[in-house]
Amino acid sequence: MATNITFHPGSVTRDERTNFLGHPGMTIWLTGLSASGKSTIACALEQYLLQNGITAYRLDGDNVRFGLNSDLGFSEKDRNENIRRIGHVAKLFADASVVSITSFISPYCKDRDQAREAHKKDGLPFIEVFVDCPVEIAEQRDPKGLYKRARAGEIKEFTGISAPYEAPVAPEVVVSSGTMSTEQSVEKIVAYLQEKKLIQLKN
Repeated sequence: MATNITFHPGSVTRDERTNFLGHPGMTIWLTGLSASGKSTIACALEQYLLQNGITAYRLDGDNVRFGLNSDLGFSEKDRNENIRRIGHVAKLFADASVVSITSFISPYCKDRDQAREAHKKDGLPFIEVFVDCPVEIAEQRDPKGLYKRARAGEIKEFTGISAPYEAPVAPEVVVSSGTMSTEQSVEKIVAYLQEKKLIQLKN
């Protein structure tokens, strides 16, 4: 880490941003196996929140791996760095009073815990959502054919097949994408946010 740097705080406070937008920022962190339904749920949740006047933005592989993290591969070290960067970007969005929705496998507990601690340190809500889906169901879906390639040995260190996935120990929300619809999953997440008074819907 560089030592010849000094943090320069801005003149706009978090309270001012929250008052202007009408809601606090937070990170909703979706984690689960590939093809578990994370991205589908994240897209639907983002749309739902925006339609209810809540500023939200989704971070996933399509807008992070092709830009900010295009220099990273899929080794354990690179996966760790991928999630470290995402955690800090999500925290910046949350500090800007945006609801940041992340949709990444993020297979290691320690990496997700580091993202949580970074938010906690700055007093920002961090909601971990475990998209629970048995690997058998995820493999049956396999929209990109990744499981098939992993089984054939074409993809090394593939989560759930040749690399581990560490399920969350105490997530704020669990959605079972094998038995719940996308709409039901979104409703459960939103219900939690309302219960904790993190958001207030128009109606």
